[in-house]
Amino acid sequence: MKLSHATIVSPGTTKINRTGGWRTFMPQFNYEKCTKCGICRTYCPEGIVSLVSEKYVADLDYCKGCGICANECPKNCIVMVLEAK
Repeated sequence: MKLSHATIVSPGTTKINRTGGWRTFMPQFNYEKCTKCGICRTYCPEGIVSLVSEKYVADLDYCKGCGICANECPKNCIVMVLEAK
């Protein structure tokens, strides 16, 4: 699906639309504080947070850097950091 103008799309459409170079912030996980509750995965509007080798990770090829995962984390295990270009 290629979009030519602004539109509202359903959650999870990131799986067919890579982020590209425009993201400003990216999530950074503190695995020592993480309780693996899954709130970050539940609230991610694009569905790109997944459990890999017992750790939650964001697929940065598709992450938009919105910060919802960090905002909703009850243990503050996720911080949004400025992406190095």
